[in-house]
Amino acid sequence: MAEAADFQGMKPSPARRWLRRTASLIVGAPLITGLLAGPAALSAQAGQAAKAPTGSRTVDVSLDTLSPSAPVEGDTLSISGTLTNKGKKAVTDAEVDLRVGPTLSGRGAIDEAAERTGYLPGSDPAKLGGKYSVKVSKLAPGVSQDFTLAVPVDKLDLDDEGVYQLGVSLTGKTSDYAYDQVLGIQRTFLPWQPEDSKGKTKLTFLWPLIASAHVTAETGSDEQQTPVFSNDDLALELAPGGRLEQLVSLGSPLPVTWVIDPDLLASVDAMTKNYRVRVGDKTVAGTNQAIAKKWLNDLEGAVKDGKVVALPFADPDLASIAHRGKNVSGTLSHLQTATEVAGKTVETVLHVKPSTDFAWPVDGAIDPSVVDVATSAGAHKVIARSDSLDETGGLPYTPTSARPIGGGTTAVVADHRLSTAFTGDMAKAGASTLAVQKFLAQTLALTEQESDGERSIVVAPQRAPTAAQAQTMARALQALTPERWTQPLDLVAAADEKPDAQATTKVPRASQYPKKLRSQELPTQAFQDIRTTQDSLNNFQVILTQSDRVVTPFGNAINRSVSTSWRGRPLEAQRYRDSVRTYLQSLTDEVQLIAKSDVTLSGRSATIPVTVQNKLVQGVDHLVLRLTSGNATRLKLNDGGAVAEKPIQIAGGHSQSVKFDASANANGQAHVTARLFTTDNVPYGEAMTFTVKVSEVTPTVLLVIAGGLLLLVLAGIRMYTHRKRAAADGTVEGGGGEPEQPSDPRPDTGPESGAPSGPGEKVDR
Repeated sequence: MAEAADFQGMKPSPARRWLRRTASLIVGAPLITGLLAGPAALSAQAGQAAKAPTGSRTVDVSLDTLSPSAPVEGDTLSISGTLTNKGKKAVTDAEVDLRVGPTLSGRGAIDEAAERTGYLPGSDPAKLGGKYSVKVSKLAPGVSQDFTLAVPVDKLDLDDEGVYQLGVSLTGKTSDYAYDQVLGIQRTFLPWQPEDSKGKTKLTFLWPLIASAHVTAETGSDEQQTPVFSNDDLALELAPGGRLEQLVSLGSPLPVTWVIDPDLLASVDAMTKNYRVRVGDKTVAGTNQAIAKKWLNDLEGAVKDGKVVALPFADPDLASIAHRGKNVSGTLSHLQTATEVAGKTVETVLHVKPSTDFAWPVDGAIDPSVVDVATSAGAHKVIARSDSLDETGGLPYTPTSARPIGGGTTAVVADHRLSTAFTGDMAKAGASTLAVQKFLAQTLALTEQESDGERSIVVAPQRAPTAAQAQTMARALQALTPERWTQPLDLVAAADEKPDAQATTKVPRASQYPKKLRSQELPTQAFQDIRTTQDSLNNFQVILTQSDRVVTPFGNAINRSVSTSWRGRPLEAQRYRDSVRTYLQSLTDEVQLIAKSDVTLSGRSATIPVTVQNKLVQGVDHLVLRLTSGNATRLKLNDGGAVAEKPIQIAGGHSQSVKFDASANANGQAHVTARLFTTDNVPYGEAMTFTVKVSEVTPTVLLVIAGGLLLLVLAGIRMYTHRKRAAADGTVEGGGGEPEQPSDPRPDTGPESGAPSGPGEKVDR
């Protein structure tokens, strides 16, 4: 950016520069003497260097505390730290000294000083010495020792305002060197501003509350739809000392802009009630309601008088959508939904009205497609970063953050140096102290740059700071609280600041998008998987009588599937998408056809029953059961066609048997297919095929006929025997008929008829 021309800052007077150079030469004289000792000495030193650190890297110097971070007249500068001997030889006759000055001429000089690791005579200032040094008689190899320095500020010889080099060094001897030399040094910076600046920099600091997805698509079948969490890790972040708890408690008194993912609020709000946690194949009751309630109460109090910016629900990965997903149908509609839900969620949970007009791509990296996607859901402001929207005009200063980039869109360009100041392991006290001092130094150097007027600068730190990183950020902002060279400004106001006419407004080409960030994006297959899930959800919700019980949790889960939090976690992202799809499939399978065995029709007409089962807790409707005969010549359905349909409406937890009329024209087998469809003719579930055996004369009928014939034969024999006996007795005359006797039985069967038999039903399941 404009820091390439860092010409600002005050330099020491010529007399002071001469004194410091002379002191540096005196300190460096023993080193020159050692170098002149000859090749043997150099060879010995080289061999030792291969084994252990030597020279000014022999002892590690850690600056654990520096207070005050930005002193004023009358203060006493207190520095504490740790010395650790990394070498193989004991250090003797040593002392810890403070080295101050000269001032650094701009932001670039601060970067250069921070990159140096060893002692460099002429570049590093002379030690303060005297009674402000600390003696160390002996420091054995591998041993650490604490130290504390306390120096009145008026003894530091600070003249003009600006950023001063500040170093703490250990000078001593080892058995390899009989003379004093610098065996360890750590540099930092001391911002010096004895009086408030007339022109202060407006500083906007984003305070992100973003977490990874913890809630699944699964809910309980109870009236409250108890949510199911994939684990209970969120409670660890909300508990005292946890990452999210620290962000709220530390950010509460600070002048920051809260940038919140509404999904986090919805998840914590769900935890305040009954919730369940998945453990293997089962779920158990969650027990952290009190922790969730306290965190939400604390957050509500913290943001009550502050500015809140709501990201789209679940913080979707805008760059992944732009580069891999926007051509997959339906992807952009998810982003629109996520934006609509965002404001309502924040307002419902926190009772404040947020701004939903900002989009925040990963690391503020943009190209034309990212900007298009970022603004497609209605946002008009994009939080970019200066290492993406790089200055090309050679400005000798850092321009104001806000700038128009076309199409009515404003890019709010966060400062790269300040935004990345708190990355890394801030759990180490030394790293945290150095980060705070460098941040303060950069803000002061930025304020001292010559420009046409006051500027507005934005700091957009990492999306999910650790607890230690949050503590470090808070310390830096607390040091700026007196507003000596900065003044706070919220993000909404920063976006409305008057742009610098000379600042770049050209969005970089797609080819300039960072390769490292592109490699972390969700693959195109992820968006195709999401589309498949959405299509299944669309088909499923059509048949439900209470569709919101399914649409809301699954819609949120689909939004979580494209969250920025999945970056660097491709396998976990895939498992989450698979779990959403699998659970949805298990629900759709709860409405199904009951398998049938082959069916035998007795007679030329009959009915065929098919059973539909609904295991859901809610009723289903808008379904059609379609029966199709595979051989309409042999088996016709309903009015003589090959296809028959009947509407389906089943209450939750019930089954329904649907009967279809069928008629047969010929004996043999016919395959029949049953399948459910939605009323808009979309197939639902799997088809079921069974066989219908058609036979006009069944084995049972043959048995009946055979039995009847047998009875006729027996009756004839009986009549013949009876007549023969009567003839022998002389009772038959002229072949006349036998008189009917009262004891004779009536006929077993009625007279035969050629009329078709009535409809009947015989089903084998």
